[in-house]
Amino acid sequence: MAEKQLVSTIKYVAASKQAFFLSEVIPYLDKPLPVHELFSIISPKLPDLGLRAKQIDGDFEIIRIPHAQPYLLSLEESKRQVAFFSARIIPDLLARSIEQYITKKVGKEWDDPVIIERLHRAIVAQKDDYWKPARGRSLQYTKAYSVLGYLAYHFPVYFVQTEYLFMMLARDGLLKKSMTILDIGTGPGVVPLAIADFYARLDDARATVYSLERSEEHIEAFTYLRNAFVPRGGRVSVKPPVKTDIRMIDLAALPDKIDLIIFSNVLNELLDVSMEVRADIVIQLSERLAPDGSILIVEPADKENSTRMRSLTIALLKKGLSIYGPCSFIWGSTCIAPRCWSFETAPAIKLSRLMETLAHCEDSYRYVNTDIKYSYAILRRDMLKRESYHLSAGSRFLRFSKLHLHVGKRINVAGIKMSAELGDVRSHVFKLCDGTAKTSVYAVLPSYHITPENDLITSAPYGSILELRNVLVRYNKEHDAYNLLVNRNTHINTINSQKN
Repeated sequence: MAEKQLVSTIKYVAASKQAFFLSEVIPYLDKPLPVHELFSIISPKLPDLGLRAKQIDGDFEIIRIPHAQPYLLSLEESKRQVAFFSARIIPDLLARSIEQYITKKVGKEWDDPVIIERLHRAIVAQKDDYWKPARGRSLQYTKAYSVLGYLAYHFPVYFVQTEYLFMMLARDGLLKKSMTILDIGTGPGVVPLAIADFYARLDDARATVYSLERSEEHIEAFTYLRNAFVPRGGRVSVKPPVKTDIRMIDLAALPDKIDLIIFSNVLNELLDVSMEVRADIVIQLSERLAPDGSILIVEPADKENSTRMRSLTIALLKKGLSIYGPCSFIWGSTCIAPRCWSFETAPAIKLSRLMETLAHCEDSYRYVNTDIKYSYAILRRDMLKRESYHLSAGSRFLRFSKLHLHVGKRINVAGIKMSAELGDVRSHVFKLCDGTAKTSVYAVLPSYHITPENDLITSAPYGSILELRNVLVRYNKEHDAYNLLVNRNTHINTINSQKN
């Protein structure tokens, strides 16, 4: 009997039952074995599956280990976080620490015209490199001025972006009172520093943050900023980064039962490895994940990186991880992520003093980076999903895979809102997905057709499941996509289902 089949069967039964006897899985197996032999095979794997066993009268009761209670923000904690997001700027202490580090590193004041010009060149070089075809990019950020340029141009946006992601995790109940977190490819410490700042506005939550980084220059910047910004003895402990290439990680050197593993803007930079190898890296690290832990993958929102990330999540799904969100396969089938350009947005940040100084020149637009747009996915091993909404064959809703048979007709559909606004004030456009489409699908709402019955399409959060009744199917030949036209007679409602 294949061990893989037994593990898969145990996972399947455990997903629907809090407790069951090992003998109950025997009918599902191609080659039945005595209970004691099954137990000898499965017992070493039970902790990783979030299960424990208890022997009872010649059988074994398999019991799900209860998940840790989520850390839910109080009203006052939520107000503090909202105040931070309303300010839309990195903390003053951190901004000044970045300036001081640049001064220390170059031996001149950070705002010296010579230094500003060198930072200009470093930022332009990074941007030019980024927009090259994938095979021609280097994206090393390992030399002194490339790191300084990163601190000046990329750091503020990624810092605030990380805090938005942690607010999302908090609202979803994916944070615990005590967390062990691992940041992969930390660079100058954007993610650990943002975590420390986010937790500083909480009353009773703690976190220990580990990180991996291969660049000495980044580690030097990380260490300086951590020492300047993160209070010693506080509720967040930011450990020194482990110097390593993420393609050659020694798992034994990592903490066990990690609650959250973060890949932030790092997997897209592994330009010399295939999608399969990237997926294998994530799978390998998932072995250190707690049974109720999460993996957060974040990538830039440009079309190339965003679509590749969606393909990566499908590859990870096939390798045994489950997708918590934002994807939700409401028909029970797994999509193939066809040209899936899907991203979230947040309000633009304000300019830091350093960025304002960089922008005091003729081509100021080159040195201003304030927009927050990102693609993300949360994966787990325990099959937990953000939404448990499912449709069956007898549903009154049409699958997106059948839209080609209904062009010119009015239909009812359900799907996940997978983009922020893609249109303009005259015509609102949002990407939709139901897990069955082989061609991209968009909801289109002309502004003059907005009514209280259909405006949820504009206000519902990214990742929401929507039911759209009475939409007109059109095929957009130019973009090879289907448009669902929303008008005054369309009714839209959102689904708030319970987690599995």
